[in-house]
Amino acid sequence: MTAPATVAGAAGATPAAAADRKIVAFCCRECAYAAADASANARTPLPPSVRLVLMPCTGRVSPLHLLSALAEGADGVMVAGCLLGQCHYREGNFNAVDRVAFVQRLLKSVGVEPERCQMFTMSAGEPPRFAAAVREIDRVIGGLPPLPRSEAGTRGAA
Repeated sequence: MTAPATVAGAAGATPAAAADRKIVAFCCRECAYAAADASANARTPLPPSVRLVLMPCTGRVSPLHLLSALAEGADGVMVAGCLLGQCHYREGNFNAVDRVAFVQRLLKSVGVEPERCQMFTMSAGEPPRFAAAVREIDRVIGGLPPLPRSEAGTRGAA
């Protein structure tokens, strides 16, 4: 995963400042959010750029959620759920993998780096894996140029 960040940096793009980065993490309640909670209880330092959104299951994350987060100001989005084949709702994480891949294809088709949207899996008992995923997305997004924003914003535009 280091190649996309290296390529973006080599293209002369200015990486987003750490204080200005915004990453939205859609986390399933059963595994990823539980791992995040355990990570916080262990006082594991995490990048301040990541904001968690509790979801009942990653299968409930729609491509619209991911694209809306990017359109509303996030520099990147991550979906964090149960290990593949171990979803508490049977196949929700498989749906999420497909939806993240779909959003990545959409982003690429409009000239936006597909690395801005990523999927991570973990169990509730793996707080270090959650911390590593958050650090990884923060590192990747930090190596990308800021998304261009319109002055008027996206709300209320006709």
